Amino acid sequence: MRIDLPLAMVFLLGACARSAVTAPTPVVPKPPLRLAAVDSLVVASPRAVGFDAALPARLDSIVRVGLEQGAAPGAALAVGRYGRLVYLKGLGTTDFAEGAPPVDAATMYDLASLTKVVATTTAAMILEEEGKLDIARTVQSYLPEFNAPDKATITVRMLLTHRGGLEAFAPLWKDTRGRADYLAKINARPLANPPGTKMVYSDWDYVLMQDIIERITGTTLDAFVGARVFGPLGMTSTRFLPDTTDAALMRRIPPTERDSLRGQIHGTVHDPNAWALGGVSGHAGLFSSARDLAVFVQMLQNGGSYKGTHILTAATITRWTAPQDPHSSRALGWDTPSDVSSAGRYFSPRSFGHTGFTGTSIWVDPERGVFVILLMNRVNPHGIATRHTQLRRDVADAVQSAIVDAPLIDWEARRATTPP
Repeated sequence: MRIDLPLAMVFLLGACARSAVTAPTPVVPKPPLRLAAVDSLVVASPRAVGFDAALPARLDSIVRVGLEQGAAPGAALAVGRYGRLVYLKGLGTTDFAEGAPPVDAATMYDLASLTKVVATTTAAMILEEEGKLDIARTVQSYLPEFNAPDKATITVRMLLTHRGGLEAFAPLWKDTRGRADYLAKINARPLANPPGTKMVYSDWDYVLMQDIIERITGTTLDAFVGARVFGPLGMTSTRFLPDTTDAALMRRIPPTERDSLRGQIHGTVHDPNAWALGGVSGHAGLFSSARDLAVFVQMLQNGGSYKGTHILTAATITRWTAPQDPHSSRALGWDTPSDVSSAGRYFSPRSFGHTGFTGTSIWVDPERGVFVILLMNRVNPHGIATRHTQLRRDVADAVQSAIVDAPLIDWEARRATTPP
């Protein structure tokens, strides 16, 4: 099944009459919204869900300025609240080259590390619910080859919260190919920290998570999430390994970096370690669109179901998206706002999200019923653009600031003044 949603929405502003007053009128908060529950995304005006009607125009301006200042050649943005989609639009083009296709809601971006949460973490959540994965068990109990003495105490939970002690990164792609060789190399490399003592964001955690998932299921990660998540949700633009011989499909995929080894990267994963692993990895390799990811995120906000299709339980989602340690923002797989976050100043402490190196991001605020999905190919053409960082924050702040039925709280300022 597939939902076809309009790529641009025009909303009429009603005129408001002003009555003369002799003294300042106190500001009275608007009553809480009373909306009918929906089991799938429906298009609505910003006003219908408590946003300022000017939000779409404001977002257009913010994104266009960011693109003009070099954040990326184009971007796709989806914003929703309470199951209502109020903004779904592409701006700019897929490439800086003249004649590049315009970006729209169906443009398929390389998600980079969003793969960790959309694919790998979701698969792990499903397996835990089925009693097939115990995150308290050691990695070695699932992967006997992961047997180095210094790694014997690393648990699955430590991988999911990036507290396993593994190094942040190494260019194994230069001389390593395939899953077995990567597992052997990760097993042999020294730890950066003793297991469980420090959070270090590491792609190796999710390379290992893929191995665990595939050992449990007896199938590949891409096949499992395709059959259990993306297919049932109708996410037809979400996949690993796009067919690069399909010219129509390739027009929907923005090229990423021009690499000295691989040339122009287009339709294959940008991350070099994921590429050396064959294009399907637990940490990178997934391609998707703003439209598809809006469905995925709404499934999470619905408590694990979408349009009658059950993927997860609400209890699992709540537990996995909550911070797991007082000294780290990391949830299980997901992240939560911390310091100067890509979620901006106003996403609540219960919010969760993730970012991707290519310029992608998802943020969800369950307390305010809001989600923001922003996809870019900021690594085009040379992998050095940084304007995307501020653009993420500007978009997030604009969305939260446009809510008119709830107080605006600067949670970032509070985090800065609260001891860890």
